[in-house]
Amino acid sequence: MNRKMLFVYNPRAGKAQVKSKLAGILDVFAAAEYEIVIVPTRKHGDACAAVAGRSGEYELVVCCGGDGTLDEVVTGMIKSGFRTPIGYIPAGSTNDFGGSLSLPKNMVKAAELAVRGRNFPCDIGSFSHEAGEDVFVYIAAFGLFTDVSYETGQDMKNVLGHMAYLLEGVKKLSSIRPWHVKVSWGENEAEDDFIFGMITNSTSVGGFKNITGKDVRLDDGYFEVTLIRQPRNPLELNNIIMSLLNPDMKTDAVRCFRTAQLSLESKEPVAWTLDGENGGSHMKVDIRNVNKGIDIRVKRETPKAEKDGKA
Repeated sequence: MNRKMLFVYNPRAGKAQVKSKLAGILDVFAAAEYEIVIVPTRKHGDACAAVAGRSGEYELVVCCGGDGTLDEVVTGMIKSGFRTPIGYIPAGSTNDFGGSLSLPKNMVKAAELAVRGRNFPCDIGSFSHEAGEDVFVYIAAFGLFTDVSYETGQDMKNVLGHMAYLLEGVKKLSSIRPWHVKVSWGENEAEDDFIFGMITNSTSVGGFKNITGKDVRLDDGYFEVTLIRQPRNPLELNNIIMSLLNPDMKTDAVRCFRTAQLSLESKEPVAWTLDGENGGSHMKVDIRNVNKGIDIRVKRETPKAEKDGKA
């Protein structure tokens, strides 16, 4: 009897290329002797609902879309109570997490990896707040630019790719506002006016590689945290930008550290984004690394992000 697979895809992700690749992807799945249940998404929440509501008989869940689609699938996986391997076919505008896992950009090759690759136990993030708990795969962020990804329309993302995010962000430079946030981790604490903060488990953010550090591992139980204090003058703002593009350049306005857990508090609601999607506005959040919380299909050889952290 054929094995059973749930295939969830976003027809509009990236430049909607999945439509032209769909036959080739399904042919790969059929050749691997999977019985395929196909779920195209039409709106936010569809992928999460499909995965959360599945039965335990599926041997593999594959998703095709951007990092937001993967976020929904992982959230649905946690809600379901079934730990099923996830195959990921990146088809978004930036595909930060797919790049961190060294997944093929060619969708058909990514489909082959989904059915023939090895399971990689990967860290994910728990994001707790006053209204409940959410899950993120590779980034939780607040402040400058964090509302760009979900304010930017899908059609604009499809046409412009990376530039869509940058163009929307540049519009906001003239109205940079800080958020007064107290950040606590372990026995440490930092309280300041921050214009940006990100908690990541990825080798790239927004298409920029190494912006989170040089020795990132996706299964070590730690996040890479970057906090950017409000610049005091144009020169300091320039130094901040340069330090983000060149990790070897240091500035006091940018604080970086690694931790498995942290809390952030503010006196007014702060807007968050989780994997590029709206994470809501909260006055207090507790973020925890769920070490090796999911199994995701990768190449048989060790991924770069896993290899770099080994002696």
